[in-house]
Amino acid sequence: MNAAQTSLTKRLRLSSNPSLQRRYMVVAEPVRANLRVGPLLEELDKVAEAIGLRYVHQTWPNARVVTAAVDDLRVIAPPDITQDMLLRARINFVGRTSMEVGVRLEQPGNPSVHIGTCYFTMVARITDETGEHSAPLPPLEYPTAKDKARAERAVQRREAARRSQTQEHPTPEEYAMLHSLHERVDHPNGPLLLARDLTTSGWERTYPEHENVPQKIFGGYVIHRAYMYSHICAEMVADFRPLLVSSDRIDFYQPVRMGDKLHFLSRVTYTGETSITVETTITRISRDRTMTALSNACIFTFVNVDADLNQMPVPQLYPTTYSEDARYLAGYRRHQQYLVRRKSS
Repeated sequence: MNAAQTSLTKRLRLSSNPSLQRRYMVVAEPVRANLRVGPLLEELDKVAEAIGLRYVHQTWPNARVVTAAVDDLRVIAPPDITQDMLLRARINFVGRTSMEVGVRLEQPGNPSVHIGTCYFTMVARITDETGEHSAPLPPLEYPTAKDKARAERAVQRREAARRSQTQEHPTPEEYAMLHSLHERVDHPNGPLLLARDLTTSGWERTYPEHENVPQKIFGGYVIHRAYMYSHICAEMVADFRPLLVSSDRIDFYQPVRMGDKLHFLSRVTYTGETSITVETTITRISRDRTMTALSNACIFTFVNVDADLNQMPVPQLYPTTYSEDARYLAGYRRHQQYLVRRKSS
């Protein structure tokens, strides 16, 4: 099978289905970009799963696919709740036991509007007499130059994710930046926005309605709830409205099982001129309370906008501890990478 043959398109009929449109509304008022991101994240995960299953079942009819990561989610244009949404998915790259599924979000029109993109890493899993383990996958063919380029970018995203796991020491310029922030905290001349004051948390319990594969919880549900807590946390800084612009990485470290309790902890980790970065970690506690482990880590970046979607300034964030410094520095580096990409595009 070649890459083009894996394509799948799903249409959310927002323009003709009032109940669906209402489900996706942020508020029941005529505001711009009035589309809930949480349910859309669930739908994106379902599409990625469907296209992954279709590919895996050629070789392993009883296999499952699970979400290992969501990478490089970018919002390019504000969505319109009155227009249909097209989710155009295809497999970009297949490794030994995993694959990258790219999803492009569009709203039809003349011309159509490119709303955003995201990339899911899906892993094939099978259960046999030896237990549950990853399943080897047949190679995907890349017959065109565009297919090869997509596959190369997928590999680059994988390598970038691996590199991000290794923390680099701050450069002299970064040390100086952090030192100046701590100087302001030590000698304030007015109220400061301190990272330690900008956290939100909450608890969820999983039920059979959230089940995806047997006894394991649908990843889209977990991402949806993480986004909700992140957005609430961003509202502690945004005096207008925080609007999602990107999610650099969402990692699934452990499967969430039915009956688990989930603890969501969100922190504002970095602010730019108009942007707010929030990190949300999800800790699962097993039903029998014998296991507590980090299940997910999510990073969302929002921009503070007014009613006309004009970007509005946000105050400077000040870290005060080593861990806050590390998170602030990671956010600063991501912001610098974004500026480089925007300048080159």
